[in-house]
Amino acid sequence: AVLLTGCSWMSGTYVSVTPHHERLSDSHSDSLIATNYAELREVVTNLVETGTESAVINVSGYDKDNVELGMERAVGYITEILPIGAYAIDKVEYEIGTNAGQPAISVNISYRRGRAELRRIRQAEDMNVVKGIVLEALANCSDSVVIYVEQYSEMDLVQAVADYAATNPSVVMEIPRLAIGTYPESSAKRVLELKFTYQTSRETLRSMQTQVKRVFDSAALYINQNDAQEQKFNQLFTFLTERFEYKYETSITPSYSLLCHGVGDARIFAEVYGAMCRRAGLECRTVTGTRNGEPWTWNMVNANGSYYHVDLLRCSTQGGFRETVDAEMSN
Repeated sequence: AVLLTGCSWMSGTYVSVTPHHERLSDSHSDSLIATNYAELREVVTNLVETGTESAVINVSGYDKDNVELGMERAVGYITEILPIGAYAIDKVEYEIGTNAGQPAISVNISYRRGRAELRRIRQAEDMNVVKGIVLEALANCSDSVVIYVEQYSEMDLVQAVADYAATNPSVVMEIPRLAIGTYPESSAKRVLELKFTYQTSRETLRSMQTQVKRVFDSAALYINQNDAQEQKFNQLFTFLTERFEYKYETSITPSYSLLCHGVGDARIFAEVYGAMCRRAGLECRTVTGTRNGEPWTWNMVNANGSYYHVDLLRCSTQGGFRETVDAEMSN
C-alpha cells in the first residue's frame, strides 16, 4: 500500500491509502453501492447518522479517475458540513482497493461521542423550540443538553437563561455559567451543545427547589382571594418582609437564601415578590435602575388600572407597605 495523503478536517483527520489490488478486510460490513458522488455522499452520511464505524462501499460503477476526489469531498462534507458529523466524528480513514474483485472503498469512522450520547440529542425545528428546551434543562438543573436544530438563527441564550431565572425564582436556584458549542460553526442546520456549570450540586439544587416551592405555596395561601388588589399586594409584602430579620447580602442561590435563611439583596426581593404576585394573578413587574447612584431593583404594580412603584426594602425602613408614584421616587 502507498500512502497518498493525510489532511486535517476540523478536529480529526482522514488518511487515504491505495493498495495494489489487495482484497479489503473481511471484518468490514456488507458492501454498499455508489456509482457517483451524490450516491457516495449519501452512503457515508447514512453511516454517520447510524453511528456505523466501518463499511465497504462498492464503487464498480464509479468513474475510477474520480473516486479519490469524490471520497475526499464526501469526507469533507461529513466532517465539516453535516451537523451530526461535525459534532460526533473524531477521525475518518479509508482505503481504495478491491473487494471480491470489484473496486471498493473500505471506510473506518472513529467517533468522539458514543451512540448513547447521539440517541440523547434533542430535535428542534427552530430557535424558539431550542429556547424552550434550554429553559426546561435549566429548570431540571441539568448539566448539559445537545440539540439538533433545523433552522438555526442567532439568539442570546445566555440572556434568555438570565431572564428566565429573574422571572422564575421559585424554579431557578442558581444561574449557571453557560458554554455553547455549535457544529458546524456556520450552517442553517446545526447541532448545539450547551453545558451548564453550577457551583452547587444538582442534588442540593433540587432539594432547594423543594424548600422554596413550599414557601411559594405558603404565600399563595396567605392572601385572601376575596380582598381587593391593593390588599393582596400588601399581604404578600407582609408575608415576605416579616419572615426574617433580613441580612442584606448577595448569594449564588438567591431565592433559597432569601426565603430559607433571610439573606438577600434588592434584586432577589423584587424578583421573588414579583413572582409571588404573578402567581396570585396580580400584575407586577421588576424594575432595574439606581438608588442614590447605586444599582437597585424594585417593583411596579398595577392596582386597579394604575401603576405604582413598590420598593420593598425602602418600605421596610419606612414602616410598612406603600405604593408611590413617579414624582415620589427621588434619587
